[in-house]
Amino acid sequence: MALWERIAATPNDDRKDGLTSMTTPSATPDPTMEAIGTAVGRGHAGDIDAARRDLLVIWEQIGAAGDPFHRCTLAHYLADLYDDPAEALVWDVRALDAADALTDERAQQHHASLHVAGFYPSLYLNLADNFRRLGSFQAAGEQIDKAEQHTSALPDGPYGDTIRTAIRDVNQAITNRDTTRRASAHGPAQ
Repeated sequence: MALWERIAATPNDDRKDGLTSMTTPSATPDPTMEAIGTAVGRGHAGDIDAARRDLLVIWEQIGAAGDPFHRCTLAHYLADLYDDPAEALVWDVRALDAADALTDERAQQHHASLHVAGFYPSLYLNLADNFRRLGSFQAAGEQIDKAEQHTSALPDGPYGDTIRTAIRDVNQAITNRDTTRRASAHGPAQ
């Protein structure tokens, strides 16, 4: 359900925080990020199975203790390729874990505009939405509260507005005890 995908595909984005530039080429060549970007592109083109397979191969190469920027990016995008919220949750937890180990300095090696604090609203939003879809409303509420607490790290503009709107929508769905997939959620069911 990650919203970074649309944003990452938006050219000339004025966003200053978060993951807009996660799959765009960096100033320094990074073959792992290039491979992740290629796989994400396959997913965007509709080849979900190939994208998932490619990302899983890259994950094996990175390893669970590998570069946190690579792990965060890959896990975040891989979660979007699972319609099952339990499977997506596994990858979203891995993305959050990697973000916790990530520094701004490392993220900015990929793109100067990246700040790890800008990742958290979307990461917690994804966790909340998966817990909600699983019917675990208390856990969903805890995660959406964390997403809301981190919104000050979001930039003004389209990306920040998109995440803030999604946080409000998921919060309302939690209040309503609604487990249906949101129409605006990313993933293979669309």
